[in-house]
Amino acid sequence: MLTWIAQRAIYFPSRYPEGAWEAQRMLNAEDVWLTTADGVRIHAWWIPARGAKLATLHLHGNGGNITHRTIAAMGIRQAGSSVLLLDYRGYGRSEGSPSEKGLYKDADAAYGWLKQRSPGIVIHGESLGSAVAVDLAARQPCNGVVLEAPFTSAADVAHRVLPYLGPMVVRSFNTMSKIGRLRVPIFVLHGTRDEIIDFSMGKALYEAAPRPKRFWAVEGAGHNDIQWVAGPDYTAHLKAFYDSL
Repeated sequence: MLTWIAQRAIYFPSRYPEGAWEAQRMLNAEDVWLTTADGVRIHAWWIPARGAKLATLHLHGNGGNITHRTIAAMGIRQAGSSVLLLDYRGYGRSEGSPSEKGLYKDADAAYGWLKQRSPGIVIHGESLGSAVAVDLAARQPCNGVVLEAPFTSAADVAHRVLPYLGPMVVRSFNTMSKIGRLRVPIFVLHGTRDEIIDFSMGKALYEAAPRPKRFWAVEGAGHNDIQWVAGPDYTAHLKAFYDSL
């Protein structure tokens, strides 16, 4: 029972109509509907950038939905990449309920759709999405990986919240065990004042990652305000990474 409760506590989805869905018009985003390998219908927004040679699969964190990632999408597009904003099962307009295996299947479906439309793919994971991004990049070819406020494993995060007992009931999303399999350039960025996923976790994951890699400590940023604190530097750092690929 404790394990079931702990696993359910990982996800905080906002289901439609919750969210700022009017942002779709501002982003000029197109609705994309996908069916996963296990038959779940999921929703995404496709935001093309004119002349872009790259397309970014954006995998968001455990809260909200794609409508809360407007600033991130704008920064990615301004940096020179098209964007596919994916809502996992149980989030936004997507069907189903979230789970670790389910999120991996959702990412697979989105990757398959994107592969047919872009010669270059960047997998960008934010918070919980960083674990999904590493899992996907360890199995599928891509041009680069961006990890925003990543963590080493869900058990390590649980240990900080509830020492000793936490890791006994939360054993999912072990990013550290997969990061070494990546064979593409990696860009890790983390807020120095992250109150949810400690800055040291992002640094530890970066140290374990194979080269080539780069790290950006976003001074003064917490867990949910990296784009706001970074301002134009967010786009500038992404563009520099894209240009290096």
